[in-house]
Amino acid sequence: MSALRRKFGDDYQVVTTSSSGSGLQPQGPGQGPQQQLVPKKKRQRFVDKNGRCNVQHGNLGSETSRYLSDLFTTLVDLKWRWNLFIFILTYTVAWLFMASMWWVIAYTRGDLNKAHVGNYTPCVANVYNFPSAFLFFIETEATIGYGYRYITDKCPEGIILFLFQSILGSIVDAFLIGCMFIKMSQPKKRAETLMFSEHAVISMRDGKLTLMFRVGNLRNSHMVSAQIRCKLLKSRQTPEAPFMTYRSEACKLNSSRLSSS
Repeated sequence: MSALRRKFGDDYQVVTTSSSGSGLQPQGPGQGPQQQLVPKKKRQRFVDKNGRCNVQHGNLGSETSRYLSDLFTTLVDLKWRWNLFIFILTYTVAWLFMASMWWVIAYTRGDLNKAHVGNYTPCVANVYNFPSAFLFFIETEATIGYGYRYITDKCPEGIILFLFQSILGSIVDAFLIGCMFIKMSQPKKRAETLMFSEHAVISMRDGKLTLMFRVGNLRNSHMVSAQIRCKLLKSRQTPEAPFMTYRSEACKLNSSRLSSS
């Protein structure tokens, strides 16, 4: 039986049968009951063992606006692939937008055509087209400063745009980097090394029927001030006649620690 479990996994259970169809099959000498694999019935769990609650919200109304009102927490709760996508998209759009603003200033002042004139002072030196405007913005935003492209004092609109660029860059950096830092610091994967017993048992303990299960920590590091909460979900009929489905009640827990030795 253990070999069958290793072969087919836990999705099947081994049952012993001695009949087939509506009648009993005669068994020859030395033949025992037949064994066959029957798929286990998948039961839906109210709460998975990783802590995820299988509850879908419905008929709330304006649910999207509620998530957008707390945008920072919404971004933190998103999956990593969406976080990285929003991270890259936000920086790319911001960079292209600011580079376009520098190119528009150079275009309206005529710097693109007069950049090679000897006695002409442009708004930004050595900006001839959009790629050079984009490189100027990246050098300024990343504080690289190669010294080849620089803003001059003959361009008041460029100075205002430079101040706006510094403020916008600080806001974007604080928002996105703070979001990524908080997401990385969340110990969501810590539950991967916390093991629960496969089955819970009900047995007598101190003269009372007690529901018992085990929780184990695979890591050598200790968990300080760890708290475990257990809730009982059951349906209940109230005296006022309404039937309450899946009403949760907190259970009193008594822990007994086992040594690892």
